[in-house]
Amino acid sequence: MNTRAWIVFLDESGVSLLPQIRRTYAPRGRTPLLRHRLNWKRASMAGALGYHSTDPERGARLCFHLKPGSYDTTALIKVLEQMKTFYRGEQVVLVWDGLSAHWSRAMRAWVAEQDWLTLERLPAYAPELNPVELLWSSLKKRELANLAGDHLADVADATEQGIHRINHNPQLPWSFLAHTGLTIHPAHPPNLRKDQ
Repeated sequence: MNTRAWIVFLDESGVSLLPQIRRTYAPRGRTPLLRHRLNWKRASMAGALGYHSTDPERGARLCFHLKPGSYDTTALIKVLEQMKTFYRGEQVVLVWDGLSAHWSRAMRAWVAEQDWLTLERLPAYAPELNPVELLWSSLKKRELANLAGDHLADVADATEQGIHRINHNPQLPWSFLAHTGLTIHPAHPPNLRKDQ
């Protein structure tokens, strides 16, 4: 594994026009009502949270993608191409789950041609090890909570507001990582010189 790479966790999640019902406050005796059109249109989000393996001062980086429908190998390759630009060609170790599109023959062939990218697989049935799951939870509990939009654009706008909120709080992406129990340690602890 490259010791000077970005460690990037990627995950996908679905959203729809059906509201994410969450408990909320209202004046006593006035139960809040959500009115929506029972529209089943769906979109998919892909989020990538990156942490530098040797230089935490570079901060965490959040890369986000939203599209109608669901992700397949072709769509995920486009996301990875955008991620390459986002990370300016720096080395990336991508950590994701066992979704078939992540490990398809076409995906493995494409990755084999990329000198900037290495894939690592999360253990099966271990979403608690992916900090992006906490990103989805944060969005769905805040910006997407009780949102009864008429169009997918309403969901996209709310999601974009949430991404801006998370990007403007540099501690939040690190808290997502800390919640998983995983850590990123520099190759040389700050109190030791390399020549010792």
